[in-house]
Amino acid sequence: MSSKDEKNLSQVLQKISGMEEPRRSLMHRVHEIILDAGPSLKPRIWYGMPAYAKSASTPALITLRNDDRLNLAITEKAAFHAAGGSDGNLMPAAWYFEEVDEVTAQRIADIVRSVSD
Repeated sequence: MSSKDEKNLSQVLQKISGMEEPRRSLMHRVHEIILDAGPSLKPRIWYGMPAYAKSASTPALITLRNDDRLNLAITEKAAFHAAGGSDGNLMPAAWYFEEVDEVTAQRIADIVRSVSD
């Protein structure tokens, strides 16, 4: 890991550590899920949020927000496709969560893999 990658990871972990419980634990778990599902992704701060990109110099693909609700989002820089079916041309781009059970963890991992491959 380069020194820039280490610095970026440290900043992301610091951002998460500054959150109040139980959000801090949830965000840390989602951070780990993202890194496990997208091992090539690099954590960094993007517009003040923990985010994950293919390199330190490319736009973020995934962001984590700690607003009124916790939010996992795919940025406009990620390649993803319309949902189809009853959702037609709508493209899913953000998911709110308040807990992370095994089903949610798997869905987050699937989302990360869909944009990081």
